[in-house]
Amino acid sequence: MLKSTLRKSQGVILPLVGLALAVLLGFGGLVIDLGGLFVAKTELQSALDSCALAAVKELDGAPDALVRATSAGLTAGNANKVQYQKSSSGIVGGEVTFSNTLTGAYSVNFAPVAAARYAKCTHTTSGIAAYLIQLVGAASTNSVGALAIASTVPGQEVCHTLPVCLKEPVVPYQIGQWVTMLYDPNGTVPSEMGWCNLDGSTNAAETKDEVLHGYCQANIGDTVGTPGAKVAVNDEWNSRFGIYKNNGDVAAWPPDRTGYVYTSTNWTNPEPQNAYKGTPAAGSHPTAANFESKRSDHANYADTGTTVKAGDDITGLNMKPGGFKSLATSGPFGEHALSNRDMRLITTPVISSSNTILGYACMLMLQPVSNSTMSVQLEYLGAADAIDSPCPPSNGMPGGNAGSPPVPALVR
Repeated sequence: MLKSTLRKSQGVILPLVGLALAVLLGFGGLVIDLGGLFVAKTELQSALDSCALAAVKELDGAPDALVRATSAGLTAGNANKVQYQKSSSGIVGGEVTFSNTLTGAYSVNFAPVAAARYAKCTHTTSGIAAYLIQLVGAASTNSVGALAIASTVPGQEVCHTLPVCLKEPVVPYQIGQWVTMLYDPNGTVPSEMGWCNLDGSTNAAETKDEVLHGYCQANIGDTVGTPGAKVAVNDEWNSRFGIYKNNGDVAAWPPDRTGYVYTSTNWTNPEPQNAYKGTPAAGSHPTAANFESKRSDHANYADTGTTVKAGDDITGLNMKPGGFKSLATSGPFGEHALSNRDMRLITTPVISSSNTILGYACMLMLQPVSNSTMSVQLEYLGAADAIDSPCPPSNGMPGGNAGSPPVPALVR
């Protein structure tokens, strides 16, 4: 009788053990394979976040804004790896879309381009292997999808601001108006702008560093320093135009996407001159075209030439006394194109008579500094926080006061 009972027990235990193993294997599969899906989802979300943030920074209303935004989004997004950092995210052009509202219709070719304010990146990663859960009847591979939407919001801090300040105007500036920046304190040219250290100091080394790298942490209400004229910053200022002494270090001091310069000699338009996107008036130089066009062509100081002298012939300037001999190369494969940076569209503080920051303006750097007594000009392009401001967003923290320049932020 006892032997019979034992035999019956053995017959029951073996199936139970098998069932328990199957259950344990299933739970193990859930832990391992679903954990892998969670990691894949997290990696993909990071890639799409990077994609959307990079894309929205290029939405400046220019005709080529969507092309640049798509390229920037793909570059940033695909720099992130997925599937345990083993492969590229694989985001493609059709997965970067744009709209004028958060909940609006998104399109690769959204129109009008100037109204695009939101960038969305979406992607699905397929073929994620299920190593254990498939043993209990689940699929052998899985997929995860994600999306990210970015726009711009007022920033707490304003980064990449140059140490030049615009005086509070008695009469509002016109968009496209050229504004003179006093370079020589002993000069006689009246000016509406001047050097101002954004950290509040008057230190020449600080001015030089802020011209080269820009400055963060300048907020509305701060008081700026007034260092006067700073001949020592010629090199840093001119590098933004791709103009260097000897063989300049393009990698360390990157130029704008174009070095083409605007003076009253080669751009004869009456005020407001509108070099940013206007049409050259009669009498302008044969090479003259607006900044948007020259940026698309990646023209240098000499347009398509190779010498500083050729640029001087276009602009009427004389860069030789300052020792400037080298130019960044032009064209789609030149150094201006490879730099691919907005170094001449700058955010500048608007200050009161007591040197307090009241707000920010978007300005276009028009001219290099050719000598120590030169007063250069910039073009006023509107308030930096305007929805159609062509200045790229800042890299500061979001959550600032109205009037602060925008920063890119994820909104979904």
